[in-house]
Amino acid sequence: MSIVEEGGIKMKLDKQEELIVKALIKDSRMSDNQIGKLTKVPIKTVNRKRKKLEEDEKISYFTAFNIKKNENPKAQHLYIIKFNLGQTKKKLMDEIKKESKIKTLFTELIFESQFSEVEGHTAIIMIVEGKTDDEISENFNGKILPLMLKNHGQDSIMNISTIRLSDPIRIFHNYLPWMNMKNGKLKKDISLENIYVEKE
Repeated sequence: MSIVEEGGIKMKLDKQEELIVKALIKDSRMSDNQIGKLTKVPIKTVNRKRKKLEEDEKISYFTAFNIKKNENPKAQHLYIIKFNLGQTKKKLMDEIKKESKIKTLFTELIFESQFSEVEGHTAIIMIVEGKTDDEISENFNGKILPLMLKNHGQDSIMNISTIRLSDPIRIFHNYLPWMNMKNGKLKKDISLENIYVEKE
């Protein structure tokens, strides 16, 4: 679960909202009743405030498939794709939106992607998965890159660099999968006081 920011301004949480968010970080499948018992916030208040946090898109829930623990673990590479000057985030976003509602090769091959800025240039950082390092390279150069050039223009990309990724250490501030998680959530003995939430 993550807390989002709107327009670069951090969302403010009241004390009850902070407790609710901490409980959801501990276990995003926790019911309103369970949150109320854990936080001492009245259940009706939990229900109302949780719905409001969701409706305002202040919290998001994700399901992650642990590829490293799968029977056939995958490799991951991080690609930094730096676009030529004149390629704006808005322009790229408008082009990406055209495919957002359909399952594409991007859906299959890209684990995660984000906009970034590299030396004054708009860039996209993406994590690409594959069975092997060679498969990732083949898929990126043979499938992903041609589609990106088709969508954004044949002369849109200035530079590409890549890094081979190993095991994750920390995710969303609080999650250290190899240390403080069990059965897909934070361990039961982790108290709410030890969970970090950026309040403002």
